Amino acid sequence: MQNELPAGGEAAPPLSRPAPSPDDIRAQLERIINSPEFPHVGRSAAFLTYVTEEALADRAARIKGYSIAVEVFKRSEGFTQDDPVVRIEAGRLRRSLERYYLVAGQHDPIRIDIPKGGYAPSFVWNEEVSGSSGHDVAAPEPRRSARLQLQTLMPFGVGASVMLGVVIVALALTAYLPPIRFGSSSQAPSPEEGPTLVIAPFANLGDGPQAALYTAGLTEELLTALPRFKEITVFGRETSKSLPSGVEASQVRDELGARFLLAGSVRVSGDRVRVTARLLDTDNDEILWSQTYDNDTKSGDLFSIQSDVANKVASAVAQPYGIMAQADASNPPPDDLGAYGCTLSFYGYRAELSANRHLEVRECLESAVARYPSFATAWAMLSIIYLDEDRFRFNPRTDASLPIDRSLQAARRAVQLDPDNTRAHQALMTALFFNQEVPEALRVGEQALATNPNDTELLGEFGTRVAMSGEWQRGAALLDRALALNPGGGGYYHGTRALAAYMLHDDNTAVVEIKQADLQKFPLYHAVAAVIYVDAGMMDDARREATRFNEMRPDFIPNIVAELKARNFQPVDRARLIADIRKAGLPAPDEVRASMLLPPHGSAVLQPR
Repeated sequence: MQNELPAGGEAAPPLSRPAPSPDDIRAQLERIINSPEFPHVGRSAAFLTYVTEEALADRAARIKGYSIAVEVFKRSEGFTQDDPVVRIEAGRLRRSLERYYLVAGQHDPIRIDIPKGGYAPSFVWNEEVSGSSGHDVAAPEPRRSARLQLQTLMPFGVGASVMLGVVIVALALTAYLPPIRFGSSSQAPSPEEGPTLVIAPFANLGDGPQAALYTAGLTEELLTALPRFKEITVFGRETSKSLPSGVEASQVRDELGARFLLAGSVRVSGDRVRVTARLLDTDNDEILWSQTYDNDTKSGDLFSIQSDVANKVASAVAQPYGIMAQADASNPPPDDLGAYGCTLSFYGYRAELSANRHLEVRECLESAVARYPSFATAWAMLSIIYLDEDRFRFNPRTDASLPIDRSLQAARRAVQLDPDNTRAHQALMTALFFNQEVPEALRVGEQALATNPNDTELLGEFGTRVAMSGEWQRGAALLDRALALNPGGGGYYHGTRALAAYMLHDDNTAVVEIKQADLQKFPLYHAVAAVIYVDAGMMDDARREATRFNEMRPDFIPNIVAELKARNFQPVDRARLIADIRKAGLPAPDEVRASMLLPPHGSAVLQPR
């Protein structure tokens, strides 16, 4: 594409021309930051201006994250790289520049970019970017406006209208999605950051040094507890310390571009401590969540109290089905078109467990890891999705390696990429469990739980694995804790809790929990419901659920022994499940009959997982 200079009618200059002058570059900078297509939220304009002026002053080599933090974000000289404020804003600025040159800046004379791997800008004539190519092929046709492309279709008559919707969608994606680049790169692009959170210092409403100590300690605990949740990005200590305790949400939005603000207050009076916390959406200053915590220092020391409160706050707002995730799912930010959207879809799938959602999420996550191969959370989620091809028979592939092998590979890659990622360890634990490496699976689960004891997705999955391995009482306790921390969690864990209650002969809890699960599109839900209703004497309901299960998974009952062994049920538990599924009306073979039906010795047997 040859971009035109502003002077109307002039031919494009030759490619071999001097580099843009400082005056040319400053004029382009002003054109960008004054454009309606360039964001006026956050520090993007100040960021771009600073790095441009530093480069023009021959100080490009000095442009580092530290200098940007001090000069643009006014951080103290004690700023450390633990605070991601510069990285977050740099990613936002790169995407803003890409969008600007796709929309308003197509024909601008100069292109300003912030290449990945650093913060120093590059300045080139725009036509050199579009005109250069390393291949001996014809140059692509210049990009035309959406209006002109649609007008080109219209002369073909009504038949062209069949293509109109496709064209509109394609043009919209062209405008909003980053371009796909082919070939290798020394540094893979970073995924969308997901929800961004700033923690303001909590206000001290008490008297005396004890109140000040508690207030500062609580903010510190929050800055430790919240970053453990890898689906969110938390601005660090330097950012938090730079803000007043009563900072407005609009200031956080305008200066930092963060989506969420966590603020609150601490009141200490005698032996009583009251903490009030609230989460605000900086887009509209709406309070999304608020909670008050009362404690008595006679019942525990201040450090234990503030740690407990911080963990409760972190669990409520940051866990996978928590307040931030719900807000993002219902009102995703405008630039949420990348890999982060796949993680929201994954949690939606886990809440439903249907084959259709499974296929959609698998395709989305595979695309995400292809674009962002260092995105550990996406690899972890893909590991679980691959496992579900086998254990749930969702969209199994016949032209690929075994699902369990792909699941293990993806989980191990996630752990290697981010050894502190809770979702990665959850995926590895689950894959090991279904690979019949139960002790190792539970060891991984124990370690992950020690790292992040308030992640309810991990709690629920670990509780499920513990229960199915035969420790039903402990598994039930873990599941109860997960559901107490997050009542809106996935129905999958309500279903497992119902199964644990059935195994513990707690019929009332089993019936209540299986009704709360309500996973009508998930075949195994109906099997668990059937045996629970048998135990509770609800035989009509049991037969209905058993019939529905058999319709959805006709392959399961003839292979029920192998299916239960693959899930690591103990012999006594397998016997009980088989006896009750028979009472519900299905002809399930017991282990003796199943062994008689096995192929002759040496024949290949496909063991379901």
